[in-house]
Amino acid sequence: MAEHFAHFSNIALRSRVGKNPRSVAGQVFVLQVALVVLLVVSAVVALILQSNRDTQTEAKRRSIAVAQTFAHSPGVLAALKAPDPSKVLQPLTEAGRKSAGVDFIVVMDTKGIRYTHPLPDRIGKRFVGTIEPSLAGKVYTESVHGPLGHEVQATVPINSADGTVTALVSAGLKVKNVTSEVTRQLPIILAAGAGALVVSTGGTALVSRRLRRQTHSLAPHEMTRMYEHHDAVLHSVREGVLIVSDDGRLLLANDEARRLLELSPDAEGRHVGELSGLDPETVDLLASGREATDEVHIAGGRLLAVNQRPTDRNGGPRGTVVTLRDSTELQALSGRAELARERLKLLYDAGLGIGTTLDMVRTADELAQVAVPRFADFVTVDLADGVLHGEEPTPTATDMRRVTVCGIRDDHPLYEKGRLIDFLPSTPQARGYDTGRSELVTHLSTAAGWHVQDPERARDIVDYGIHSLVAAPIQARGVVLGMANFWRTKRHDPFDEEELSLAEELVARAAVSIDNARRYTREHALAVTLQRSLLPRALPEQSALDVGYRYIPARSGVSGDWFDVIPLPGNRVALVVGDVVGHGLHAAATMGRLRTAVHNFSTLDLPPDELLSHLDDLVGRIDQDESSCAEAAAEIVGATCLYAIYDPVTRRCVMARAGHLAPALVHPDGSVTFPDVPAGPPLGLGGMPFQTAELDLAEGSQLTLYTDGLIEDRTRDLDVGMELLRQALAGHADRPPEESCQAVVDELLPSRPKDDVALLIARTRALPPNQVADWDVPRDPAAVSGMREAVSGTLEKWGLSELGFAMELVLSELITNAIRYGCEPIHVRLIRDRTLICEVADGSSTSPHLRYAATTDEGGRGLFLVSQMTERWGTRYTPEGKVIWAEQALPEITELLPD
Repeated sequence: MAEHFAHFSNIALRSRVGKNPRSVAGQVFVLQVALVVLLVVSAVVALILQSNRDTQTEAKRRSIAVAQTFAHSPGVLAALKAPDPSKVLQPLTEAGRKSAGVDFIVVMDTKGIRYTHPLPDRIGKRFVGTIEPSLAGKVYTESVHGPLGHEVQATVPINSADGTVTALVSAGLKVKNVTSEVTRQLPIILAAGAGALVVSTGGTALVSRRLRRQTHSLAPHEMTRMYEHHDAVLHSVREGVLIVSDDGRLLLANDEARRLLELSPDAEGRHVGELSGLDPETVDLLASGREATDEVHIAGGRLLAVNQRPTDRNGGPRGTVVTLRDSTELQALSGRAELARERLKLLYDAGLGIGTTLDMVRTADELAQVAVPRFADFVTVDLADGVLHGEEPTPTATDMRRVTVCGIRDDHPLYEKGRLIDFLPSTPQARGYDTGRSELVTHLSTAAGWHVQDPERARDIVDYGIHSLVAAPIQARGVVLGMANFWRTKRHDPFDEEELSLAEELVARAAVSIDNARRYTREHALAVTLQRSLLPRALPEQSALDVGYRYIPARSGVSGDWFDVIPLPGNRVALVVGDVVGHGLHAAATMGRLRTAVHNFSTLDLPPDELLSHLDDLVGRIDQDESSCAEAAAEIVGATCLYAIYDPVTRRCVMARAGHLAPALVHPDGSVTFPDVPAGPPLGLGGMPFQTAELDLAEGSQLTLYTDGLIEDRTRDLDVGMELLRQALAGHADRPPEESCQAVVDELLPSRPKDDVALLIARTRALPPNQVADWDVPRDPAAVSGMREAVSGTLEKWGLSELGFAMELVLSELITNAIRYGCEPIHVRLIRDRTLICEVADGSSTSPHLRYAATTDEGGRGLFLVSQMTERWGTRYTPEGKVIWAEQALPEITELLPD
């Protein structure tokens, strides 16, 4: 308020005194303008006089030069001796006059009679002027009134060869021509004078303006009154004011400064180092002249807040002005306010720095890092061991795991991190855990219950210098999860009741985050357990492919990525990779349903495009069943899948994809390509058929199937990820699939990926021709016996004669059915691998069914015999018809015969 009042007072004063024409600035301005005008006028007059004098001098000099030049010109003496000198000299003088720029050149005899003149009628008449000095051999200049008017002329003698004066020459200018030169220079002189007057007046105005600003347009009596008021205010304010010169002498001290510093009456004029009652730091500050803001210094029994600023900022004399304020009573209040500010800042930092992740140990570390060393010298955090695994805590402070130890030093005697602790009931930790209230121990050396826990370690802790403890329970939703222990050494005073509340506030901010992390850990563990239970735990045995795989869950939770390797009849193998959009339990459960569906559909031995169509219909039905839950439906729609079938006999791979990324193919020469497999829509959209692609794979090729988490990242484009995958696979055709999987993961993935990754790499094998036998069979019942003999011979060649009877019987029934109920072409194929496989293909799509035949039925017992004689049998459909197959187990030891 005082500052605003002073501001408005100054405005009123300026408005009042600004109309006063008798201000100091106004008087000085008038005086300066008068002096400037006088100086400029004097300078102009002096310039005019000087110009006039210079012009007259120049006229005389030119006249003398012209006269002397003509007098000494060759031919002049000869012309004077001519019978008619005027006839010769008149043209010469006129030409010389015009070229020299003078008004006349007159040649005369020693008596003054003219031979030449600009006015011809004046020739022969006497020269107007004085000729006596020139007859004596001198140059004479004068101003006369001649025939041309008022003239300035110079007369010089013309000497003969013997040095006698034979004639005279006079040259000169009219006075009016001389004055015209001055007249032409006068505007320049006046203009220069006017410019000097304007510049001088402008400079005077600027000086006057600054003076008016510095004096606030005050008149002399008003300035006197102002300084009287200034002196009165200076000595009446309740703040000490000192003015110190540049050499450290005290120039001024008001009454308050004298009282605060207890200065003597003769202090002004003395050096600050000579003043008694000032501490050395205050003397150094006053003598240094440096800027200071609210520096606290001791003067007697007072605490003074000192401010010091230089006085020469606006052109004033060098020195400093010092203000002193008694802050003795405010010091205690400011200390408490500073302490409160520090505590609020600590709580604010705790709110920002605690609970940044869903990690219990990380949250405990953040709590300790916030508290050390601003609140405590050491912080330890103990959590119930079950809490770390996402379980509910135990009812007592047993099985407590120390998860954090943080302090100002590392050589402390506290329990180390990771230790499992059972706190005794007498300890502050056990009491706080049981009651849910914080425990304050101001002096650990006398805390008998705390010493009982570990007497030897307790002595070490006290000897180390730790003397005070606050044990605060970490509780959320009414459940205690652990204890946070704050320890202090001799560097700080013991904890008090106010600091106990601060410790509880800090722990409360961490407790919610730790509880959220515990529940997240539990849910994450459940989801991971569910997902891993739904994924294949081991790959099935098969001979068509060497397979390596990786499944890497996301750091933020499980997702819906899956893979599978499914053996199919005929020694074929199906490879599956899929991805369900979303994270969490629902995505994992949906993935399990789709994986189960793929297994079920694969038992039907469907082509890849038909299998994906059935899977698409299934997802659509799931969406309809869960239409009441929009969130769940949204997570299912968008699932992708790639399904491939590899046949090691033909080395052909048939695949189709539903919104999934194309596979990578490593050729035997090490080159990498991405086959052009038609991209169908994601599962669940419906309405669009899926298309297949057929690839002939050389033996040793590596087929790489993966989910989008492997190559997609926010920091790079999809093409960049595909190129990185190509580089990781290229040039390593002979590398085992397991090593290839690890190399791809190391190259493309960070340590903790943001999305799930499923990776499947399969190296193809080809079944040797000596393990396959096939025949075309005519549609004739008589051909059955011939086929039995051919098969028997092949089995004997393979060392499987003991399987001959059963296989001949099975083959007879299958061929008979194909001849009786099927159509041509009929083809038989025998495959020896892990099992003995018999396949009979025909051009019909009608599939036989196993049934129980009645005693009166003539047929219906063939397939029953096939099912009894083989381990498995079934039917698969092809574009040309169907294939009925049957498998028999091989003996444990088979002696192979040479080809």
